[in-house]
Amino acid sequence: MTASPPPVFAMIVPPPLLLDNDAVRRHLSLDALLPAIGQALIELSAGRVVQPLRTVLELPGPGSLLFVKPAMAGGALAAKLITQVPGNAARGLPTMIATLLLLDPATGVPLAVMDATWLTELRTAAVSAVATRALRDRRPQRLAILGSGALARSHALARTAVVPIRDIRIWSPTRANAERCAADINGIASRDAESAVRDADIVVTVTNASAPVLMGRWLKPGALVHAVGAPRPGWRELDDEAMANYLIADQRQAAETESGDVILSGATVRCEIGEVLAGKVQVPDGVAVIFKALGQAVEDAVAAQLVYAAVTSAPRPGGG
Repeated sequence: MTASPPPVFAMIVPPPLLLDNDAVRRHLSLDALLPAIGQALIELSAGRVVQPLRTVLELPGPGSLLFVKPAMAGGALAAKLITQVPGNAARGLPTMIATLLLLDPATGVPLAVMDATWLTELRTAAVSAVATRALRDRRPQRLAILGSGALARSHALARTAVVPIRDIRIWSPTRANAERCAADINGIASRDAESAVRDADIVVTVTNASAPVLMGRWLKPGALVHAVGAPRPGWRELDDEAMANYLIADQRQAAETESGDVILSGATVRCEIGEVLAGKVQVPDGVAVIFKALGQAVEDAVAAQLVYAAVTSAPRPGGG
């Protein structure tokens, strides 16, 4: 007698949470994000994060790119797709759009799909803020921002959370954009990049430039530069003189293989910011510091985990 096959039970995977950008804004706190980002950078430098180099696909349109970025750290597993489309500004659309998938690392079950536009803007600025807190004291700082998009605004927000800011000067190739950004963040629009940077204690470059917009001769002794733009091997935001200063990366391999600022200048990465945060490296006093941040996938993973935890722990309407 032939044995009957065992019964087949349909396994039902619960659908992931779908979180729009407004929901992410409501549930992602900068106060919670800053320490999480700091710890993530320490773990990354210590080799305790599983994170391959990102994949980059060129899209139609000048400077348009798709980045694919997976990472696993602790209890967080995530993959993010992010598009950078400079031409979107003329369409009334964000130049940067991101979508993130958060999964359970034990089962692979999707937990949430979230619009990661604000998540990316805030975690990028949080990385710079964590570095600022580690590399600068609490004296009032003069801030210059080259660029006038979403990252300029989020950097102004995050910077004021870690150091007192005396004033903010904004430059953009388009004067009207600089003036709008300056009005939004209580800053001053500068007539050119040099006048914005001269005498600045902290400089942030968040442009779509592919050729240098920041010259090393403009930097004051001991200035701190957050070089955030130019995410491709052939793109530059900083000239060779600027890159000859003390160079710190968010991740050494990424900087040496993906950053045109580093590759084309021949600059040497002295250390990773995670090593500074962990107390393993002491940055010399009084030197100008370039912090090259390409945006690491582990930052997205821990930020998404914070959002998910906040959403799932929030009380439901009606007390249920």
